[in-house]
Amino acid sequence: MYDFDKIIKREGTSSVKWDFRKEVFGKADVLPMWVADMDFETPGFIVEAVSKRASHPVYGYSLMEQAYYEAFISWVKRRHDWELKKEWIVFSPGIVTAVNAAVKAFTKAGDGVIVQPPVYFPFFNSIKNNKRKQLNNQLIYIDETYKIDFGDLRKKAKEAKLILLSSPHNPVSRCWTKNELISLGKICLENDIIIISDEIHADLILPGHKHIPLASLSEELSRVCVTCMAPSKTFNVAGLFTSMIIIENEGLRKRYIDVMESVHLVHANLFGMVAAQAGYSEGDRWVDEMMAYVNLNFKYVDEFLKTGLPSIRMAKAEATYLAWLDFSKTGLSGDKLNKKLIAEAGIGLSPGSIFGPGGEGFMRMNLGAPKHYVIEALGMMKKVF
Repeated sequence: MYDFDKIIKREGTSSVKWDFRKEVFGKADVLPMWVADMDFETPGFIVEAVSKRASHPVYGYSLMEQAYYEAFISWVKRRHDWELKKEWIVFSPGIVTAVNAAVKAFTKAGDGVIVQPPVYFPFFNSIKNNKRKQLNNQLIYIDETYKIDFGDLRKKAKEAKLILLSSPHNPVSRCWTKNELISLGKICLENDIIIISDEIHADLILPGHKHIPLASLSEELSRVCVTCMAPSKTFNVAGLFTSMIIIENEGLRKRYIDVMESVHLVHANLFGMVAAQAGYSEGDRWVDEMMAYVNLNFKYVDEFLKTGLPSIRMAKAEATYLAWLDFSKTGLSGDKLNKKLIAEAGIGLSPGSIFGPGGEGFMRMNLGAPKHYVIEALGMMKKVF
């Protein structure tokens, strides 16, 4: 029903991904497959809904209506089998904003905050900038996949107040299993640790896997969990800055809201609300078809590397549209690897080193794009390696 092969020219749209290539990579003639937005067009039903609202000549302050909440609650029930209540849902312009607010709300200077690198790098900034103590529970890489080091997690938990969980995990593409989540949750409960669960990629699950919201596993876990979701990755509307933060615990919710109100981040984005409501009401088929297409991109990359570039491997993909590529056998890492890809291959990827310990020698590649770009990027890569 949807054409994901369609090439959308994004130059001249103030696109971070395309219009700022020279600033990011030092040259403009780079194929950008780095920042996590897709090169698929935003689904038509969202464009129509936003266009209809834009036709009204006043764009004043707006509040989220009942229909907005109902669309999101119904989506989470359909897609993730989790029953939400309206009063649990709090607005944030973005999940990075919410993570920073949560660190401020639930910890004080010097408190320990656990992260699981290699992981989404703004997590590190939320700890450093707020003068908290970063505790690395580094993931274990074995047989081209990642596992949680639960032994190390138990040790780090003794000096932590908070954990920042990436679920599904960005950048390593893990979709945590029920048993893994239960084990992590048990350690957190035993040590009175609050869990900030970044589930922005919850809807982007590959065949054979299922996303489980951590807070849906038990009443106990729900009481210590702050779940972060958004339509931004799901429907390619990141520029509309609208996220849903789910906090059942009334005390935690009040502390979070107090921080948000202290910097006046209380008003929703008018068009973000319209886009989210349309996506959550009408987007099931689009997401299913989009992820089926992305899955084919993952398969193509995996087969291409195995047959044509055996020195480069891809971690087993379970979720997201982000491929995690292992270049360690090339003997290059860090700046040398990144510069070679930019200067000689003409490809712009995300360097693994920015994702913290364990990221050296890896690169993150965005496969949320027409296959034409994927084929082009791999061909350019093969000429260099």
